[in-house]
Amino acid sequence: MLARALLLLLLLVLVWQSKYVLGAQNQTPQDVTRSSFPKGFVFGAASAAYQYEGAASEGGRGPSIWDTFAHNSGKIKGNATGDVAVDQYHRFQEDMWLLKDLNMDAYRFSISWSRIFPSGVGEVNWKGVQYYDRLIDFLTKHDIEPWVTLYHWDMPQALEDSIGGWLSLDIVNMFEQYARFCFQRWGTKVKHWITLNEIHSFAVDGYRIGSKAPGRCSPPLGECPTGNSTTEPYIVGHHALLSHAQVVNLYKKEFQEEQKGVIGITLDSLWFEPLDSNSSLDKQASKTALEGFLGWFMDPIFFGDYPASMKITLGSVLPNFTLEQKSLLKGSQDFIGINQYTSNYATYNTTNGELIRTPYKDGVPIGDQTASYWLFVVPSGMQKLMGWIRERYNNPIIYITENGRTEKNKDGCMTLKDQLKDPERIQYYHDYLQNLLWALRNGSDIRGYFAWSLMDNYEWADGYTVRFGIYYVDYKNNLARYPKDSAFWFQHILKKD
Repeated sequence: MLARALLLLLLLVLVWQSKYVLGAQNQTPQDVTRSSFPKGFVFGAASAAYQYEGAASEGGRGPSIWDTFAHNSGKIKGNATGDVAVDQYHRFQEDMWLLKDLNMDAYRFSISWSRIFPSGVGEVNWKGVQYYDRLIDFLTKHDIEPWVTLYHWDMPQALEDSIGGWLSLDIVNMFEQYARFCFQRWGTKVKHWITLNEIHSFAVDGYRIGSKAPGRCSPPLGECPTGNSTTEPYIVGHHALLSHAQVVNLYKKEFQEEQKGVIGITLDSLWFEPLDSNSSLDKQASKTALEGFLGWFMDPIFFGDYPASMKITLGSVLPNFTLEQKSLLKGSQDFIGINQYTSNYATYNTTNGELIRTPYKDGVPIGDQTASYWLFVVPSGMQKLMGWIRERYNNPIIYITENGRTEKNKDGCMTLKDQLKDPERIQYYHDYLQNLLWALRNGSDIRGYFAWSLMDNYEWADGYTVRFGIYYVDYKNNLARYPKDSAFWFQHILKKD
């Protein structure tokens, strides 16, 4: 009788578990919660000015290189622009309540440089300043921490026209002038500053491949009106690093003590697996790929110079730092923001020794592919990248400043109700957060996590054809916002005691 009772109890438990896993109300993983993370760990969502604000010609804003590229390049799907985007310029209060409903602590957004200085320098556009006044005041009033990125890819077109933007060393002082104004205006309320977002992305995609603004490249890597794919990405990366270092130095010397904030930079990186895990050569390829992707910018910030592997490979193409510049760069961070989405394999071409980065092994992808050609779901890459950073850079303070996945925009092919169902996104967030937890338990000093993105938005060259949002934006119905299932998931797991 006892054995039969125990068997019956076991069956009841199994039935309950199957309902929990497969039932309509319990399809989502719940074993990652706020309480799983250290006390004070920051949860937030991220955005960028050109992708969100809209109001491109309102309130005195000047054009940026993304306005020009979106309107003239012919490289954006559907010829989409950020002229309206998701209209956060007019709807930021509504959007911040949506963020608050997720039980999140912080909002990462960028300032549109050309909304503050339409010409890049000189005369201030006070209408633009007042917009950010209102946004920051609303955030602080409602206990949402503002995390401000000074540059998220939208160089004022006036500076592109007058000096060549990031290709000119003059940009360093101009970026410093812009940053100084921001620190003076908002530094008493903003305690977390990010100088630049993803130098790798705007240097490579903007100046090597030409798929992003300002759309410069040369054959055989791309077809662009002008550019030099061999040299320009490294010039741009060099000047961006110098701009970062100078602005961090400015903040630390003139503002930090009084304003009591912190400043860092956001860099993006894939994780690179050896194509053949048993091959010492492929293991070296993985290391070299990481050095050329993330080390390109992390090494100067932590060690004062570029990785040796880059110097050997690029030779005179890679610019040199002066001793003074090395000193300014080394230690130019209170924290590092990392945008981590996906992973690739690394190997060498056996014919010419060229480093190869690929998401495929024998025709099989490294993980499930999303609606974005480059984004494969590889949660373990998060933990492994955190470990590599911990070991190489002596365990710096890290915030994950972007992480998320896409699905296709299926307007016209699927009902709104069905588009709000996003179990793959929930699983993605769960699995990446779980790997972040494992990295924490391995000793990585990770202090926060920002989901990309709060809502569907203008996704650069993909226009509005893919959706990254936790909230659905109805582009055909006055940009109405609707919570996806992932919104309810975040609301649940981030519930505060």
